[in-house]
Amino acid sequence: MNPTQKILIDEGQISDRLTLMAAEIDSYYEKRKTEELIVISLLRGSFIFTADLVRKLKIKVNIDFLTTSSYDNEKISSGFVEIVSDIRENLRDADVLIVDDILDSGKTMQFVVEHLSTRNPKSIKTCVLLDKPSRRTEDIKPDFVGFEIEDVFIVGYGLNYGDHYRNIPYIFTFLDGE
Repeated sequence: MNPTQKILIDEGQISDRLTLMAAEIDSYYEKRKTEELIVISLLRGSFIFTADLVRKLKIKVNIDFLTTSSYDNEKISSGFVEIVSDIRENLRDADVLIVDDILDSGKTMQFVVEHLSTRNPKSIKTCVLLDKPSRRTEDIKPDFVGFEIEDVFIVGYGLNYGDHYRNIPYIFTFLDGE
């Protein structure tokens, strides 16, 4: 760890929470008698979280990826969401779980839910590692949440600043305002 970093959520906490989240997700979809869950990972931030989470799931999953952009290389969202790369899977009559690293303003998740709803899935649920409700501007609440956090800029465990820090295995903030 760099002395200018403050760890907010360490590797062990992440692993333990993902085990519990996977059990919650399995239980929910087993009660629905879901035969296969289509997990849609929002790239790039959620790829590490999604990989670790789906490895803990017992339900049969199909994974696809959707790339959106709203941050560029900034610390706050531009407020405009665009699809950079769309999914390939047919969602008609499927149970869909959208997985993202963080739910902040809610603009990206709201946009994605609306976009995927046009494909006639049976259900759409949302799953986020981090929920930052104090920044919410859209009327959306995640269905499965890893951790609720305060309004602080965070990086690590898939979350980037510029093109860096995604590979750090824990979540931290900068102490020096970098």
